[in-house]
Amino acid sequence: MGLLSGRVVALRAARCFHSPLVYLKSCFSGKAAPTAVSRERNIILMGPPGAGKTTVGKIVAHRLGLPVVDIDDDVLETTWQMPVSAKLASVGGDRFLEEEGQALCNFSASGCVVSLTGSNPLHSEAMEHLRQTGFVVYLDVDSEDILQRLARMEVNRIVGQEAGVSMKDILRYRKQFYEKWLDVRVLCGRGDGVEEVAEKVLKSVERFESEEMYVSTRGEGATRRKTHFSDVVVEGLAPDGGLYVPERNFPRIDPGEWLRLAEMSYPEQALVILEKCIHPREICATDLREMVFKAYGSNFASKDIAPVKHLMGCQYVQELFHGPTASFKDLALQLMPQLFAYCLPPMCNYLILVATSGDTGSAVLSGFRSLRGVDRHKTGVLVFFPEEGVSEIQKIQMTSFKEGNARAVSVKSDFDFCQRSIKRMFGESGLTGHLAVEYGTVLSTANSINWARLLPQVVYHSTAYLNLCRDGVIQFGDPIDVSIPTGNFGNALSAFYAKQMGIPIRKIICASNHNCIISDVINTGEYDLRGRRLMVSHSPAIDILKSSNLERFIHHVSDRDSRLVGTLYASLDRNQHFQLPESLLRRIRLEVDAGWCSEDDCLSGIRSVHSQTGYIMDTHTAVAKVVCDRRHDGSCPVVLCSTAHYGKFAPAVFKALKSQDVPEDPVEQLTKLQSAASGPEPHRDMMKCLAERSRCRRAACEADYETLVEEVEQMIQDSFLRVM
Repeated sequence: MGLLSGRVVALRAARCFHSPLVYLKSCFSGKAAPTAVSRERNIILMGPPGAGKTTVGKIVAHRLGLPVVDIDDDVLETTWQMPVSAKLASVGGDRFLEEEGQALCNFSASGCVVSLTGSNPLHSEAMEHLRQTGFVVYLDVDSEDILQRLARMEVNRIVGQEAGVSMKDILRYRKQFYEKWLDVRVLCGRGDGVEEVAEKVLKSVERFESEEMYVSTRGEGATRRKTHFSDVVVEGLAPDGGLYVPERNFPRIDPGEWLRLAEMSYPEQALVILEKCIHPREICATDLREMVFKAYGSNFASKDIAPVKHLMGCQYVQELFHGPTASFKDLALQLMPQLFAYCLPPMCNYLILVATSGDTGSAVLSGFRSLRGVDRHKTGVLVFFPEEGVSEIQKIQMTSFKEGNARAVSVKSDFDFCQRSIKRMFGESGLTGHLAVEYGTVLSTANSINWARLLPQVVYHSTAYLNLCRDGVIQFGDPIDVSIPTGNFGNALSAFYAKQMGIPIRKIICASNHNCIISDVINTGEYDLRGRRLMVSHSPAIDILKSSNLERFIHHVSDRDSRLVGTLYASLDRNQHFQLPESLLRRIRLEVDAGWCSEDDCLSGIRSVHSQTGYIMDTHTAVAKVVCDRRHDGSCPVVLCSTAHYGKFAPAVFKALKSQDVPEDPVEQLTKLQSAASGPEPHRDMMKCLAERSRCRRAACEADYETLVEEVEQMIQDSFLRVM
């Protein structure tokens, strides 16, 4: 059996009983007959008055060779034997909605394009009836376009609009009902005509009828296995040892749609972007909306979630540390556990294994703790972190999670040993089979090798650009660069994916500390681990030599050459070395630049920015700043990814600022630093965690693979009932 095959067999067996994906597919068309939706089920167009539903419906029906039904003309007026306006005038708004809904409940058709009225979605019973006949496409048209069209049509009042309520306000009120019933969103750019909207509807129908599959970076030929999103989320790592990537490229979003997104809140932006990336038959739109708005709400200290602030010159800083654990990992890990739980088959327990160089551990523990009910009871989290490779505050954060099925264990080694051990566990079919049979437990991961961990990070790189557009710094289409502290390459890769979706990122600057493996690969084409040891630094989250997500990047840039990727990484595993072909290296350098800085340079960067602005950067942001100063040409704005709050690395910051009389207590350290900072603001959750910390901590375990396996089995025994 190949790598991971024992784990996958156990997973497949569990999924046979019931799967959200199987259920959703059976509700609609099923993957055996992808054209069944347009032939047998209705395509239901929904949107506000003035969205163009009638005209768009006629165009779509003509293009697909289907009958068209306009609810106003073909159902309501036929049923009532009078114009809709006359009916409204005779019975009033409330009664009209009820009679309109009842008429719709008696409507029956199949294989048609159905154009709803703007008020149909306000009647729940009618919409439940309609959804049984097909799927609902929401024409999400810009409100200014709607207002202009209604003015041209001399419509100054719509159903449900009370005296004194503006048209803009009633349209805003109705939006909640459209969001409630949609299956597919068609986001329309400002000024889009009916032909453009109809084309988008046709593409959305084609997408809904098709499947979006994932493949391994190393899969090729007859052995190339295609996998659904839900399986990718649960499995984490592909059976052949590669990483999952979409079979096709990321979806493109056109400039008009991006400008619509620029006006939205972060949760709204995240929802639309993720809808484009997750097939609606994998996670339905209403469920995805619930997850996204739960992930990005009051759990973040900033209402903007990931605000962008001017630092100096053409440099801007995106603060990614306002989540519960004060690092950028929260942006992914407040959502990823919900995606994971949604995709789980019901018959197994799952243990999430995580290796962390600092920030991932507490973010994973926080994210999975937010699960409720059965999802929380059947999911455990075990985090391994290097005892000497994380900051004291990071240790306190991770070891503060003691309740339920969550635990963090320190290891007397480095991050690479922890990550390598976890990958080895996944690859041993004897171990995974034993855990599945003995405990009904399947292993998975929440590191950025898991696609559901990586995908949400695309959002904040997109919103950084949109924020600069919104604030008038740039116009859409103007280029920016981004500078990212880089270790496992996931953050940099998500910026590359945002660029694929249409964000005009010119260059991605990969910034390393003295563990500069990424910088070496990009500048020389050589990945060489021979005799190389990981060095402890002030920026531990990027203390990584085995950069997992670089594999995904090479796969994309090489035009998905799985054979090449497999050969390169087999050489890295076997010989601790590979050399990129020169032609591929040239293509890589078109997308990314790279540099590194010393420990002294990092601390000097913190000191310099503070002396000029009063702003305190953490050590990772300082690495991005120092490398950016060297590599960026100043011809366009550049966004520095600020991946952690400075308070997580207080001793290093004190050293950078050359502070005297540094307190020993972490809470007092943060209090003193805050008094010296003009920004960013104190981090409330981190302060609370430190104030409530326990002084009891388990001893670190030895750097021995079998010892880590014993920790895994003990965790399972403590978390789940043994299968008898």
